[in-house]
Amino acid sequence: MSLTNRYDFVLIFDVKDGNPNGDPDAGNMPRLDAESGHGLVTDVSLKRKVRNFVGLVKEQDQREPVAGEKRFEIYVREKAILNQQHQRAYAALKLDAPAEDQTESSAEPVDADAKKKKPAKEKRKGSASDVSRARDWMCQNFFDIRTFGAVMSTGVNCGQVRGPVQLTFARSIEPVVSLEHSITRMAVATEAEAEKQQGDNRTMGRKHTVPYGVYVAHGFVSSFLAKQTGFGDDDLELLFKALEQMFEHDRSAARGEMATRGLYVFKHDSELGNAPAYALFDRLKTLAVTPGAVSRDFSGYQVQFDGQALNPGHTVPASPGVSLTRIC
Repeated sequence: MSLTNRYDFVLIFDVKDGNPNGDPDAGNMPRLDAESGHGLVTDVSLKRKVRNFVGLVKEQDQREPVAGEKRFEIYVREKAILNQQHQRAYAALKLDAPAEDQTESSAEPVDADAKKKKPAKEKRKGSASDVSRARDWMCQNFFDIRTFGAVMSTGVNCGQVRGPVQLTFARSIEPVVSLEHSITRMAVATEAEAEKQQGDNRTMGRKHTVPYGVYVAHGFVSSFLAKQTGFGDDDLELLFKALEQMFEHDRSAARGEMATRGLYVFKHDSELGNAPAYALFDRLKTLAVTPGAVSRDFSGYQVQFDGQALNPGHTVPASPGVSLTRIC
């Protein structure tokens, strides 16, 4: 069923003795705002966790598709070859895939002068009708395409999709400290390393963590774009479930303890919305219980909307035509 309401939401999560999102350009240290010292987690990182959760809980559905339709496949997944997914759409719809440019891959020797005179064969990108049908097929079968959108014009052209769900970077409530720890491995990879260390077999390494931090990200759901991709109420419910539980199934030694501490959803009565998102977000505040104190767990913070705390499952009017529900 298509969405008929606009949604804005706030995701609050924390990390303890872990690295919530390493920066590969900085030796995998936790991402930081260089000016303020606040911690950052990219939208890409959050979407990755949503994709992983959906792939986990819907794995059985993919093995036993209903009516031959796999609605919850994941397009951007580990080791995926995206162009092969595009070809699946054309094969399923029995469309003629656009011809690839064979000029450079020809095994026959080509005279240089002749090559200059003969223009290279251009790659056909498919008719508008075929691209539209292929794009619709991709939206129907891949959860993350109809949720977050995708650029599918590489290789066989399946067009582009603007996703109805968009996420911001998550930013920590207070500045965080990035710590670096020395670690040792009591083994080596090769005999040469063992001989060099005279049998000690000890390898040194580094590990980066944030002692503790509470992060807040904002999200938006457009009913207009949802109609274009087929994103429906069941997809929205699955998205909120993923945001609530995704950290519980994403454990690793690098990330320490991470957990969703709150998911607050603003539901508008109309598709256009009944209040600006920023005005709603500004009224939901995550505050330190004791300002200036060093906190090492979530009990040092409180979340309030207009000065009042909300319990999980509680719904209150937030503005004319807007209700606020705390999912968790």
